[in-house]
Amino acid sequence: MNKNAGLRLKKQLFAAFGAGWMWGATLLALVALIGILAFIAYHGFEVMSWDFLTLPPRKGMTEGGIFPAIAGTTLVSLITIIFSVPLGVGAAIHLVEYASDNVLTRWTRLAIRNLSGVPSVVYGLFGLAIFVNGAGLGANILSSGLTLGLLTLPWIITASEEALKAVPRGHRDGALALGATKWHTIRTVVLPQAVPGILTGAILGLSRAAGETAPILFTGVAFFIPFVPESLGDEFMALPYHLYIMSTQHHSIEQVRPIAYGTALVLVGLVFILNLGAFIIRSRMSAKLESAR
Repeated sequence: MNKNAGLRLKKQLFAAFGAGWMWGATLLALVALIGILAFIAYHGFEVMSWDFLTLPPRKGMTEGGIFPAIAGTTLVSLITIIFSVPLGVGAAIHLVEYASDNVLTRWTRLAIRNLSGVPSVVYGLFGLAIFVNGAGLGANILSSGLTLGLLTLPWIITASEEALKAVPRGHRDGALALGATKWHTIRTVVLPQAVPGILTGAILGLSRAAGETAPILFTGVAFFIPFVPESLGDEFMALPYHLYIMSTQHHSIEQVRPIAYGTALVLVGLVFILNLGAFIIRSRMSAKLESAR
């Protein structure tokens, strides 16, 4: 009995230590995150105004706003979505629903997982070689959007795969038993249930792409353009690169530091909105699916 009691006590101590370590790590991460956000918000609100959000920069970017950077980031993000989401979801459907479990499929999945961890600067060089020079598109919004689409693609494929796998196999078998074709089953039974997970993965991937600097640095972003691009073939300003310039490369860094903090706050706000949108969409669609069952 004493030996068993000692073992139980040891297990309880290890469990308490593990729980305390996890709670401590979580608390430390939250404190660091809240501190960074509070610091950015405190300094960013000094310049935050309607004019800051709607006017172009003036006088060597020492005055004015950041509207061309906001517009450029938005346009590039739209190109990223249009390119990566259909391709990523289609690839996930093929891997989950059609591809056989063989060596080629396993190596393809491994390659996709590895691409998720490739540094963004490598994607920038790849976009420069393929889109800017190889395809002759030039350095512009389109090339940058396609490059960011490639960067986001592994994330979307992985998230879509997991969402499709989460749909119970019995739902597929039931539809097929009623005479539905495989594609009709995927379109009407599997995809509606997987959409919350797919959208969440797509939006999270986009939020990561929206904050990248290296891929667009090689493919079309510009130092200073005081107007909104008129076509996809134009160069553009973007929030992450604008923040980089204002923080490290400007000739009057101390003078423009408040603008840099304001740009950082807008970029953080954009990423927060995208992540919040992913959470809301997932919650609402999951609730609709639960009520329909």
